[in-house]
Amino acid sequence: MTVTLHAQPYDITACGFYFESYEDYAEKSAKLRNDFGDPVEEFEIQFIDGEDIDCEMAKAIGINQANLADYLTCVEDWEDWEKTLVIFAVGECGYSFDVQECPDSHGIDFYYVDSLRELAERFVEDGVFGDIPERLQFYIDYDAIARDLGMEYSEITIAGERLVYRAA
Repeated sequence: MTVTLHAQPYDITACGFYFESYEDYAEKSAKLRNDFGDPVEEFEIQFIDGEDIDCEMAKAIGINQANLADYLTCVEDWEDWEKTLVIFAVGECGYSFDVQECPDSHGIDFYYVDSLRELAERFVEDGVFGDIPERLQFYIDYDAIARDLGMEYSEITIAGERLVYRAA
């Protein structure tokens, strides 16, 4: 799916325009003139329509004229999990956005679970805490494990989906 963006000029005597690709943006911005016939050079880039994950990524990286081409490349080429990692890294952990850098290079672990308790249950089930005899599994305090996990992991909602993540 494509995204629809809007270039809103900072010049109040000029009208903005909608675009869906960097080529479309470059062509329209080069032709745009204000009421006095002068070229318009500075724009606020606004996300208008597209997938929720693309909107979240635009907010996380602070989409602007300088990173617009890179953002549009990522929207087209990256999988949702890569976009999610960038949202964590840039929007939550303070990394800078660099399209040349692999999103997986920041050392962020994330899980599609609704809560830390659900993550605790998954960790026990996957054997993270070792083999637990079946007769003892009913005595495990998942809430206590979830509280402990809360020291390293955080909960977040991205594009309407609950996730738990940890930055290494």
